[in-house]
Amino acid sequence: MRQFKTFFPFGRTTALLAVATLVAACGGGEDAPSVTEITVTGPLAFSKLATFTVAGNALDSSNINLTTTGCRGLSLLPGGTADQKRVTCTVTGVGALQVAAKSAAGELLLTRSFDVPMPEVELQTTLGKLTLEFYPDKAPVTVFNFLSYVNAGFYDGTLFHRVVPGFVVQGGGFSSGLVYKKPTYNPIALESANGLSNVRGTLGMARGAAADTATSEFYVNLKDNPALDYVSATAPGYAVFGRIKDGMPVVDAMATMPTGPVSGLLNVPLSEVVLVKATQTK
Repeated sequence: MRQFKTFFPFGRTTALLAVATLVAACGGGEDAPSVTEITVTGPLAFSKLATFTVAGNALDSSNINLTTTGCRGLSLLPGGTADQKRVTCTVTGVGALQVAAKSAAGELLLTRSFDVPMPEVELQTTLGKLTLEFYPDKAPVTVFNFLSYVNAGFYDGTLFHRVVPGFVVQGGGFSSGLVYKKPTYNPIALESANGLSNVRGTLGMARGAAADTATSEFYVNLKDNPALDYVSATAPGYAVFGRIKDGMPVVDAMATMPTGPVSGLLNVPLSEVVLVKATQTK
């Protein structure tokens, strides 16, 4: 019978630079290409796909290179005209996301900056609502992984399946009836050496005995748990990647529920606490 995972975090990365060529050189164009505006469709959110529209003149007459910081996988969408092109990329940074258009010769044609807010997630549970906020600047891989599970709907209908009063509440790995839910993404690198501590109300990633084994399971610290913090490469601890921004009384209510062994697992709430719906709101 599968046992509960222990905990663990992730490593730090820098903002990625994405580059795309808007058009291939056609030759024969008399007008010099120009870019008059770069706009974004809808609000930007960490981990989500962004769509930018580049407007200008003679965009089909020469190569125009578009670069972004804080976005990866920049690619040209089908269609478009000589006056307008659309590109997409996945947002991997917060704060200022810059988009720059340059000519084939390297001349800067236009640059625009867009704001990416710190990500937040709302959890609707059978005991109430939680609002989570994250630290992508400290644990970018861990935050991206968690949000990927959120946006895929993986957490909807899962349980808070482990409750240890005075320690942690854990969820993200079992559905109703204590049925194990197989992760859909590969395990991630541990980001525990990020300077964040397992204090009350923070979020951390559960993992197996080996460092880089965290997948979908996460926990909330019910109290300060310095024993879970990074100490060294041989005692890496567990990755903190966010905190409860609002709703900690709901977590505290979970900690008061009777628990016991169920199907060979310990500290299982005897009445199911369901994570009904997880939604990225920022």
